[in-house]
Amino acid sequence: MQKIFGAILMLAVLAASCKQTNEQPEEEVAKVEVIEKLPVLHYGFNLEEFNVVHDTVRNGDSFGELMLKNKVDYPKIAQISENYRDTFDVRKIRVGKPYIILKSKDTSEVAEVFIYQNDKINYTVVDLRDTAAVAYKNKKKVTLREREVGGVINSSLSEAMDNLGVDYTVTLSLSEIYAWTIDFFRLEKGDKFKVIFDERYINDTIYAGRGPIKAALFEHKGKTVYAFPYVADSVNNILDYFDQDANNLRSTFLRAPIKFGYRLSSRYNLKRRIAYYGYKVRPHKGTDYAAPVGTPIVATADGTVTESTRRGGNGKYVKIKHNGTYSTQYLHMKAQKVKRGEFVRQGDVIGWVGMTGNTGGPHVCYRFWKNGRQVDPLKEKLPEADPIADSLRMDYMAHISPLKEQLDCIEFIDIAPTEPEETLISYTQ
Repeated sequence: MQKIFGAILMLAVLAASCKQTNEQPEEEVAKVEVIEKLPVLHYGFNLEEFNVVHDTVRNGDSFGELMLKNKVDYPKIAQISENYRDTFDVRKIRVGKPYIILKSKDTSEVAEVFIYQNDKINYTVVDLRDTAAVAYKNKKKVTLREREVGGVINSSLSEAMDNLGVDYTVTLSLSEIYAWTIDFFRLEKGDKFKVIFDERYINDTIYAGRGPIKAALFEHKGKTVYAFPYVADSVNNILDYFDQDANNLRSTFLRAPIKFGYRLSSRYNLKRRIAYYGYKVRPHKGTDYAAPVGTPIVATADGTVTESTRRGGNGKYVKIKHNGTYSTQYLHMKAQKVKRGEFVRQGDVIGWVGMTGNTGGPHVCYRFWKNGRQVDPLKEKLPEADPIADSLRMDYMAHISPLKEQLDCIEFIDIAPTEPEETLISYTQ
């Protein structure tokens, strides 16, 4: 009996031991998640699938010749040239522009895709892989970075901007925004400016230009003028720049017929005496702006061209009637761009600086008529554009409040011009 009990006990222990063994948790198997590596796309294509050729358009190159060299049939070239002229005008590819050709990886190496770089951001794709080739435009992904700049003028606005590492087009935009309120030919040392704008970057690293001016401030002769963009004319969607008091910075007339950067060489002077004529009084009823031959001359206001001809000492010139009160004339042109009867808008190019007629150097003589009499435009109180309507004034003030505060917080950086270092030149005989 004792033996039987011992055997039963042994079986129970063995059963418990087996149960314990069987109920042990299974070992966890490590799960490895396989992540598929996605191809890197450039211009929408996986370049690893092609033989890639990077090049630039050279003198004598044409789209047709480039394609023929890369084994594309003439009918397909003609199809692109004829059917996609609005998208890609093959006659207008320019020398120096980069392009990419994606060739097949087989032994034929036929061009399958042509990518033309219009500029740093925009490009055109010609896809030749199907029987019916297609062309389309696209853009690279662009990142905007807001930039704030404040500076002090020691010699010129362009030099101050350049010292701060600012794109030259910002200088041009500022001169256009303030063209009616500040004479950029007569800036003074110590004048100051602040500006807020966006810079564009491709792939966060490649600079691709800048966006419009978001807000600006200019201090000239101790007077501070703010500038804020605002669409006051919603019907025509016209954007203008207004100051801190909601006054339009635009005047009916530009202050000069040449854009920023050229010299005022002779003013309106009815008592002028010239040595060449024995110091006799020779009235000068124009205002001369010296500039290199070929510099664009612009209309200072909207109007209709009444004369575009050549006559005597005036040389080639254009005259514009703006309304019943004002007319302007632009003398000594190299060539005119407009014809009589043509309507021009303020800022339109109407000709180019030259030396035709009686002139001792390249310049434009700008003449200004008021009620049929020539007057000095720099002394005239020219009519201003309309201010913001009362119904929009509250919205405008709310719009500019944070921008004005942001401008006020920008510091002026004064970078004095550096003297050029003396260069030592050694000669070996």
